[in-house]
Amino acid sequence: MKTKDALYNYCLRLADSNMIHGQRLAEWCSRGPFLEEDIALSNMSLDMIGQAEMLYEYASTQSEAEHSADDLAFRRSEREYFNCLLVEQENGDFAQTMMKVFLYSAFAKQLYESLLNSNNETLSGFAAKAIKEVKYHLRHSSEWLIRFGNGTDESKRRVQQAVTNLWRFTQDMFEMNDADAALVDNGISFTTEALSAKWQLNVNEIFTAANINIPETNNTITGGYNGIHTEHLGVMLCEMQYLQRAYPDAKW
Repeated sequence: MKTKDALYNYCLRLADSNMIHGQRLAEWCSRGPFLEEDIALSNMSLDMIGQAEMLYEYASTQSEAEHSADDLAFRRSEREYFNCLLVEQENGDFAQTMMKVFLYSAFAKQLYESLLNSNNETLSGFAAKAIKEVKYHLRHSSEWLIRFGNGTDESKRRVQQAVTNLWRFTQDMFEMNDADAALVDNGISFTTEALSAKWQLNVNEIFTAANINIPETNNTITGGYNGIHTEHLGVMLCEMQYLQRAYPDAKW
C-alpha cells in the first residue's frame, strides 16, 4: 500500500473512532444522572467530535478524490467506516458508558503518547492537543469505576456486567492491517504490541482499585479497522447522517 493511501486510511480510523465515540456520548445529552455529569458527558462528546474534525480535515488532503471533512463524516456507508468496534456499542446504563469511556481513553492515551514521536508533523501536533482531553476523560471515568466498584451491591453488579459486555471488543483496538505496515516502515505510526502492554497495566491498576474482575472470554471480536462492524453501527449512522443526506450541500 502506498504511504499516502495508508495515511488516509489511518486518519479515517482515528477520526471514525472519535466521531462514533462522540456521537454515542452525545446521546446522553439531557439524560445524565445529574446536571454536572450531564454537562461532563456533553463536553467529552464535543472533545471527541472536535478531534474527529481535525483528522477528517487532514484525511481530505490525502485523498485523490475531492472529499470534504463533512463528506467523510456523513456520506460514507457502514462498510466504509474504520472505527474500532468498542465505541459503536450501545451506551447501556451509566456504568457501561463509563466503562466504555475508560477502556477507550486508556487506549487513546497510549496511542497519542506514541504519536507524539511520529515523523508526521500533523499527527504529532494533533496528538499533543488531543492528549490533554483524553487524560481528563481517563481520569473522570477511572474515578467513576472506582466509585462503582466500591459502592453498593447494585453498583458493583452493574460495573462488572459492563466489563463483561464490552471486554470482547477491546482486542480490536490493537489490530493492525496493511496500512499500519506501510506507516510503521516510514516512522509515521508504531506497532501496537507495546501499546497493548501499557494499556493492560493501566486497566489492571484501575480494576484492582475498583475490585473489578476481567472476564474470561473466548469470543474476541475484531474487524472494525477493516470495515466489518456489529449490528449497532448501521442503525446509529442512519440517525447521525440523516440531515446531511436529506439536504445535501445545505449551508447554515
